[in-house]
Amino acid sequence: MNLLDALRSRRLLAIVRGTDPGAATRTVLTLAEEGVSLIEVSLNTPDALGVISRARAELGPAAWVGAGTVVTPEDADGAADAGADFVVTPAITPGLRTAAGRGLPLLAGALTPTEIETAMRQGAAAVKLFPASLGGVRYLRALLDPFPEAPLVPVGGVDAGMAHEYLAAGAVAVGVGSPLVGDAASRGSLSDLRARARSFLAAVRAADDDTDSGADDDTDGGADGGTDGGASAPWGQR
Repeated sequence: MNLLDALRSRRLLAIVRGTDPGAATRTVLTLAEEGVSLIEVSLNTPDALGVISRARAELGPAAWVGAGTVVTPEDADGAADAGADFVVTPAITPGLRTAAGRGLPLLAGALTPTEIETAMRQGAAAVKLFPASLGGVRYLRALLDPFPEAPLVPVGGVDAGMAHEYLAAGAVAVGVGSPLVGDAASRGSLSDLRARARSFLAAVRAADDDTDSGADDDTDGGADGGTDGGASAPWGQR
C-alpha cells in the first residue's frame, strides 16, 4: 500500500506535537491501539526523530508513522534516517525535493491553486490543504472544481464535525492535531486521548457511510463515472 492508498482507506491522519518525547511516543502507540494508524510526528516536538524511530520499532507494519513540519533538506534527511514512512510539509519547502530523492512519500502543504499545481509537479502523493480553516468546506469544494482528482487533505481547525463535512465534500482524508491529540503528547491524559480517537473514528465511518450511500445512487451514471481520465493519472500513479 502506498501513501495515497493509505490516506484513501484510513481517512484520518493524526498530528502529534508536544513537549515531552516519552509522552509523544506513548501518544503514537495509544493512537495506533485505538485504530488511528496513520500518524505524523511534528519535528518541532523534542526528540521527534527518536519518537519516530521508537514508534516504528514498536509498531512495525501495523501503522504508518511519518515526520511532519519538514522544512529543510536536513529535516528530510533526518526523517529518512529515523525510518519515517512519509513526510509532511507545511508549504512548498526545500525539504520536498530532498525527501523525494530519499524515496519518501510526500504530503505537501499548499493553500492556493498555484501551490497545489506545484505540489503535483514536485511529486506529492497528496496535498495538505493548510490552513484549511481559512476557507473551510466551501473552499475545498471550489478547489475540487479545477482539480477534481486532486487528493486534498484539509489540516487546521478540523474537529470531529468538520472532519465529517470535509470528507463528505470530497477530501481524501483529514489531518487533525490538537482537537484529537490534545495535551497527550505533553503528559496529558491518555484516557481522554482514547475517547477523542473513538469520536474521530466514528465521524470518519459516518462520512464513509454517507459516501457509500451516494455512490449506490450513482451506479448507473455512465461513462463520466470512469476513473481512467487523463486528469487522474498524475495522482493515481503515485
